[in-house]
Amino acid sequence: MANLRILVIDDDEKITTLMQRVLKFEGHETHFSFNGRDGLREMEHFQPDLVILDIMMPGMDGWEVCRRLRLQSDVPILMLTARDEVADRVRGLDAGADDYLVKPFALEELLARVRALSRRARRTREANNQLLSFADLTLDLQKREAYRGDSVVQLTTREFELLKLFMQHPRQVLSRDLIMERVWGYDFSGESNVLEVYIGNLRQKLEDGGRKRLIHTVRGVGYTLRE
Repeated sequence: MANLRILVIDDDEKITTLMQRVLKFEGHETHFSFNGRDGLREMEHFQPDLVILDIMMPGMDGWEVCRRLRLQSDVPILMLTARDEVADRVRGLDAGADDYLVKPFALEELLARVRALSRRARRTREANNQLLSFADLTLDLQKREAYRGDSVVQLTTREFELLKLFMQHPRQVLSRDLIMERVWGYDFSGESNVLEVYIGNLRQKLEDGGRKRLIHTVRGVGYTLRE
């Protein structure tokens, strides 16, 4: 899972200290607000990928914060509360929350909920923005840009089409003939080793800086994109 920008809005310092430790350990960038109004202001500056929101706070409660967040963003919201009433959970979901976790909770469950919401948000972004993602690799089909983590990968037009094909079929073994047909076309009559040259160039760019290999050779068959 890619690292996330997470905004936690909760006035319980014991809980927030614990969450800060575990979320940082998982590699996430986390900001904290201890009341609803500060959380809404932080939302504008931090632009988080996920909001973890407590319900019972002084002043503006979590339900109102959630309702206001939904007026300005579709960011995934995980609500926390010590109240386990069905009516409270329904109220939170109706206010726009995506998930609900009752205190006290196991940290493993919190991280599992974060991962699930992250996957859901990524699928939504991919559908809306035409993004393809695999591991730490992202392809923006509209802008025709490629990223490995936060780094831009400069690709030629043919390299972009080749990488797009792999990312449209992750973990599948693509034969040499299929790749040549999809990327170069039926009538290609160039040099026989052109695919190997492009695969080598693409690997070099994607693995720059010592990053792990993602495009692997399956001897006698073709190539596959896998971790």
